[in-house]
Amino acid sequence: MPRPRVLRREDGVSMNRDRLVADAKEAALALVRGGYKPLAATWQEGAQATQIKVLGEQFLAGAKLAIHMMLRGGYASEYDAHVGRKLANILAGGALTSPHWSASNTFSISNAKLSSPSAGEKKTQERIAHTLKTGQASAELASPAFTDRIETYLL
Repeated sequence: MPRPRVLRREDGVSMNRDRLVADAKEAALALVRGGYKPLAATWQEGAQATQIKVLGEQFLAGAKLAIHMMLRGGYASEYDAHVGRKLANILAGGALTSPHWSASNTFSISNAKLSSPSAGEKKTQERIAHTLKTGQASAELASPAFTDRIETYLL
């Protein structure tokens, strides 16, 4: 069996450390002379050009079922389920009837609108305040009954 190669024949190696920057510059200029164009000049343009596949109802149904089963099994509180449903809606890209490609910046803008209200909810603020004050998760998440259920689930 042939050994896997780390470098290809066209990869350049600078043996002289003093030439490293000059060699990198020459490689970049060679790309430009060869007609290379970057996909985007700025990260904002790159975000607009990036497409993300969102599944819509196809994903949302399964996620909601998983959240419901965790709630019924005692692995999640009612509030955890509430946050989970919001997160599932974000990951699904909304209640779309079929999967499609969406621009990532459109996706993140709509997700910010969907998710920002949860930060203003009283229960979320209580959990954040408790974690900042004590450096630990809320008592609800750290209770022995909860951790025992999670350990049983994971084992």
